[in-house]
Amino acid sequence: MITDATTPVRKRNNVSVTGNPAGRPIVFAHGFGCSSEMWSQVAPQFEDDYLVVRFDHVGAGASDLSAYDAGKYDSLHGYADDVLEILEDLDLTDVVFVGHSVSAMIGVLATTQDAGRFGALVLVGPSPRYVNTENYTGGFEQEDIDSLLDALDANYLGWSAAMAPLIMGHSSRPELGESLTESFCRTDPTIAGHFARVTFLSDNRHDLPNVTTPTLVLQCQEDIIAPLPVGQYVHRSIPGSTLVVLEATGHCPNLSAPDELTTQIKAYLR
Repeated sequence: MITDATTPVRKRNNVSVTGNPAGRPIVFAHGFGCSSEMWSQVAPQFEDDYLVVRFDHVGAGASDLSAYDAGKYDSLHGYADDVLEILEDLDLTDVVFVGHSVSAMIGVLATTQDAGRFGALVLVGPSPRYVNTENYTGGFEQEDIDSLLDALDANYLGWSAAMAPLIMGHSSRPELGESLTESFCRTDPTIAGHFARVTFLSDNRHDLPNVTTPTLVLQCQEDIIAPLPVGQYVHRSIPGSTLVVLEATGHCPNLSAPDELTTQIKAYLR
């Protein structure tokens, strides 16, 4: 029963709860450099039938920056622990967890720790590992990731302005790249740099076979961050999962194709 909107956990992660109090809970989690605002065109479409929960990872959006602990958040497990604390604080079960980008793997870790809280996983542009290996295509060579992280550390605002349009992947709609750039630039550079290293150097491939929650993998076309072979790998690795390749291009369909994203999620949940 959700009774208090001012608990420490909810303050820490800037948790918002809207929608149908009697509906199935659906939780939206944002990716690197973003905030819960990334779901502003998607989440409201679920409010008639679902209890809609959005939140900011610590260090992002309107979260409590004083709660950031570099030790705790030195791996994605720290963020997964926060997700479980939010669900416990709100007393939610049978949760639909919608995780975009790095939050897809955060959701994977959370459900493998406490599968009883979850009823479905929706992984939007997931990547368990960004670096290519001999038998795995992640999309980047190690030197690419090293250069990306060095550039981010040297000039975060400049990196954001250069990278956001490429990540968005819609040169014909520059306003989308500008929106993502603004989101990046609202993130504390020091925290963003640490989160980037945790994100881009992580390897969660071994966690995927442990997922027992029904899972939908939503893969965009022409995604430079999580290309199609990565989505296919996630689908093959999670038992019984469903893969849908969207018409949308780029890495952020929650901004570029919110209606298509919403339609596919609702179709899967039906």
